[in-house]
Order: sequence, then C-alpha cells, then structure tokens
Amino acid sequence: MIEHIELFFKAIFIDNMVFAVFLGMCSYLAVSKKVATAVGLGAAVIFVLAVTVPLNWLLDQYLLQPGALKWLGPEFADYDLGFLSFIMFIATIATMVQLVEIVVEKFSPSLYNSLGIFLPLIAVNCAILGGSLFMQSKEIETLGLALNYGISSGIGWFLAILAIAAIREKIRYSNVPAPLRGLGITFIITGLMGIGFLSFGGMLTGGDEEGPEEEEEKTVEVQNTIVEDKKIANNTKIIE
Repeated sequence: MIEHIELFFKAIFIDNMVFAVFLGMCSYLAVSKKVATAVGLGAAVIFVLAVTVPLNWLLDQYLLQPGALKWLGPEFADYDLGFLSFIMFIATIATMVQLVEIVVEKFSPSLYNSLGIFLPLIAVNCAILGGSLFMQSKEIETLGLALNYGISSGIGWFLAILAIAAIREKIRYSNVPAPLRGLGITFIITGLMGIGFLSFGGMLTGGDEEGPEEEEEKTVEVQNTIVEDKKIANNTKIIE
C-alpha cells in the first residue's frame, strides 16, 4: 500500500511529465489558452495513460522482455522481442486515442471542435509514449503499480495544463510587456512553476536516507578519530 501511495505522489509532483521532464509541451502550450479546453484535454490524457500504461506493461512482461515468451514453451525462452517495444507501444496508444476521439466526438461535439487537431495528436504526444517507456525503465513490478503510474502521470500532466490555463486566462487582462506576450510569458511562467515543483523533491523521503553500510562506515570513522585524538593527547602529555 505504501509503495502505491509513494508512486502516486512521486509521479504527480516529483516526476511531473511537464515540469520535471518537459514532455507533452506542444499540447501543453497550444491548448492552455482556456481552462475548459485544458480540462477536456487533460481528462483525455489521464484516460489514455490509465489504459495504455497497464496494457503496455502486459505486452512488456509477456511478449517483449528477454525470456517473456517462455509461457509458450521452453523453446521460446531465449527469444528477445525488445526491438518491437516502440512499435507495439505506439500501436496500443494509437488505438486508445482513436477510441477517445470517437467518444468525445459523440458526447461532446463542442469540446471535440475546440480541441481540434490536438485530440488525434495525443497519439504522438511524447508524454503518452513517455509514460509507457518510463514504466518500462523503472521496471514496475505489478499490473496494479502500472495502472497507478499511468493514472498518476496523467493527473500530473492534467494539473500542469490546468494551472497554466488558469494563469493565462488571468494574465490576458494584465499589462504584460509587448515582447513577452503570448508564448514568451508562458515559457517564463512554466519555468518558474518547474522550479517550484523541484521543492517537492524531498517530500517523500525528507532527505537522503543512509543505508546500514554507510552508517557502519561512519561509526568506524568516528571510532578511528577518537583513537587518534587519544594518541595525540597521550603524546602531548609525554612531551610536557
């Protein structure tokens, strides 16, 4: 349970897709002019990540990893289909994005029109692919953790685009210097928000934890220092 909570908050605040690794910036900048549009796209991203990351975890575990095909028989244990990771992941993402596009067009035509070309472009959004690749590189152990990571990564991206959309709606009525209007001030605000999100780095650990080996080494160093201090004190007394 603790690892689920830790992964959830870490993916949202510490390893935020936008502010930590700057993925999905195209949609983040283009569709963040209005809060309503940002909410719609953010919800679509959460759904796509929540579905594609667990599906790609299953593909990685039972098809792509070295030896993943051993469930087919001992003769397949040596096969390594890792070179198909990008193709399989993108195919899964494209399928889910197509499903989202059909649903949004059916139930919310106004949102579909406001999102425009950026809704189908979720299929090539680097944040979506990045979620599956990070899942693979982090070697997430269970399907539940993969689902957790997909949802939390989507929520992190959702919060980022929602925050910048709210700020951009407010600064529209502010006296921004002419050279910085538009994307200029948006990049500056994004950078400041990224710096702010860095403060969450020690939220879960409260700093670096020392392992038992490091503690033992420090204990030995302290003991050696005490012995040396005693030797110096005895030598000083003899000289006196």
